[in-house]
Amino acid sequence: MSEQEQAISEWPDSKKIHESLDALVAQPMWELNRDYLKEVLKWFDTHCSKSKAMIEKAKKIIPGGVQHNLAFNYPWPLDITKAEGAYLYDVDGNKYIDFLQAGGPTLLGSNYKPVQEKVIEIIRECGPITGLFHEYEYKLAEIINQYMPAVEKFRALGSGTESSMAAIRIARTATDKRKIIKGGGSYHGWNDQVAYGMHIPGSGAAEADGIPRGCYKNTQEFVPHDIEALEKMLKKNDKKGGTAAVLLEPIGAESGTVPVLKDWNKQVAELCEQYGTLLIFDEVVTGFRLGMGGAQGYFGIEPDLTIFGKIVTGGYPMAGGVGGKEEYMEYVAAGVEAGKKRAYVGGTLSANPMSCCAGYWAIKEIARTKAYLKAGRAGDRITKGLQEIIEKYQLPYVAFNHASICHLETSGLMNIDIMDPIQSKQITARKDMLHEMGAAYTTKGIITLAGSRIYTSMADNDEVIDKALAGFDEVMSHVEPPKKK
Repeated sequence: MSEQEQAISEWPDSKKIHESLDALVAQPMWELNRDYLKEVLKWFDTHCSKSKAMIEKAKKIIPGGVQHNLAFNYPWPLDITKAEGAYLYDVDGNKYIDFLQAGGPTLLGSNYKPVQEKVIEIIRECGPITGLFHEYEYKLAEIINQYMPAVEKFRALGSGTESSMAAIRIARTATDKRKIIKGGGSYHGWNDQVAYGMHIPGSGAAEADGIPRGCYKNTQEFVPHDIEALEKMLKKNDKKGGTAAVLLEPIGAESGTVPVLKDWNKQVAELCEQYGTLLIFDEVVTGFRLGMGGAQGYFGIEPDLTIFGKIVTGGYPMAGGVGGKEEYMEYVAAGVEAGKKRAYVGGTLSANPMSCCAGYWAIKEIARTKAYLKAGRAGDRITKGLQEIIEKYQLPYVAFNHASICHLETSGLMNIDIMDPIQSKQITARKDMLHEMGAAYTTKGIITLAGSRIYTSMADNDEVIDKALAGFDEVMSHVEPPKKK
């Protein structure tokens, strides 16, 4: 087994996971004891009062009190003042294990000093931005290409959202086709064209208001894992102008919350080639986490275009970009000759010296330290421990992982069948349950993403994982079966 493959010690049994998730959402929720939940909320009152006061002030000038969706924690957001290694610290002096990892990019651990020192050095020399070229733009593109050969050329952008916008524009320019097909439930940013079928497969435009219906005219979603449904869609589109691109999260919707079978990407790639459709991999989360070659290296597939975010600047700002085969990437070249087709992209702050420096050294350090292997082993350990806790308390919960991308499904929110009238009515209740579970983990010094996702980093040693498992065990000891009606 190559080093690239070792990031995932064993591909999870996706079929078995789906059966377990189906069983989870088919039954009433197993929730925290209500008396214990009161204790959880009391803990926030006594331990997080400064955070609460700050958020109340912030609400007067910031919608909802925070600027980023990941920060909407229940019962109120935490005011974080320090991040270091495996830990976060809040304004009240509480210390937490950081399994949020800023949404995934800090694979080396938070505020990793060797990268920080390089960033400080470039700020002293050049400042964060000049508006003109800097050598680190080249060095970042070169090191990405070194580990992902399909990224023959790379254009840095400001975020994953911008990157998905650019990839779609490139695909349409290159193919002269309009339709974009995305995997149901996948998240590719919040731009008008892909704020569709997010989180829960089949949800269509349900989650985003303020978008004219015409924006979705050329956006489609397919049922996850149904290769026949995708082929039917491609075939139907082919009679009406064709499909410009199929856009995938290569391990499954929502960073693998809806996991795919191991040969799924290969099947999709074959269909794309058959129908003259570009294959776009969204590697915002999987890039460098599954190995230096990302998901495309693990699966041995060369997508036509790759979307990047977060990790290409090592957790520093302006984190995004699109890369791919030269014949497609030439459409975003600056200052192209008159008369040539151009997929216009921009961004004054994109590819600034500070961000490119951070990305270059972060990727270099990930390779040097084999951070993806260390984080992957931590992911394996915590997943195995969670599975043992679930079995210990005979809970219907589901834990699984793809290396350092781990899932703890307690409500099954994103696996709801939206066409099932009984399940669809439970969306709010199951979302509320996730908030409660996340709050309970926080009282044990554990920060997760939305109470259901865990990103491990190189900083998560055995001591960190053991401490986290003890906290999860304590919380799950207070879960009780549904009350009989």
